[in-house]
Amino acid sequence: MIKVSARPFDFDLDPSQAALVVIDMQRDFIEPGGFGDTLGNDVSRLTAIIPTTAALIRLFRDQSLPIVHTREAHRPDLSDCPPAKRLRGKPGLSIGDEGTMGRILIAGEPGNQIVSELAPAAGEIVIDKPGKGMFWATGLHERLQERGITQLVFAGVTTEVCVQTSMREANDRGYECLLIVDATESYFPEFKASAIEMIVAQGAIVGWATPLAKLEAAFEQEMADG
Repeated sequence: MIKVSARPFDFDLDPSQAALVVIDMQRDFIEPGGFGDTLGNDVSRLTAIIPTTAALIRLFRDQSLPIVHTREAHRPDLSDCPPAKRLRGKPGLSIGDEGTMGRILIAGEPGNQIVSELAPAAGEIVIDKPGKGMFWATGLHERLQERGITQLVFAGVTTEVCVQTSMREANDRGYECLLIVDATESYFPEFKASAIEMIVAQGAIVGWATPLAKLEAAFEQEMADG
């Protein structure tokens, strides 16, 4: 076990049963000119976490630990996108419509791809999810079970929507969850702060939270101890 200093108390990480999950670091959410930008959001907040998220990915790759990347993505015919979801957002600009980076949130379109700095490596799991949570209609739970994964370290966007939803889904399935607070972000800083407080409340009711530096320090200590 690797003891990680975290909120609300230390997290005991078992590398043999842990995987990193990077949620929806897609061009349409993160880059200027993408879907998030056209909705009037400040995407620079999300862009700012790319270096930390890249460092977190490197940490897991260096340890040869599993990594899961998710994309919010729909089929081109929108058969997996209920009308109640498609009709959200700015009038006249919805899922499946043409944006500046192709059709919005459609699998295979340029804007639906993960930003190049965080591109998945060969052998890493890539999940296209039609919902906000990463388990619904994806088969991910079964793939994690096959690998003996019981702990998930989370990064990505946005903290209060797809990240928190995925953590809650994971918690309901019995996973222990650790959120890396400087590798996640929201268009709204108050939403990120509130989501983190909800996650760690009542003795880690959903999971734990810590900055990347504390996770790195825990791995370094483990290596020093031999």
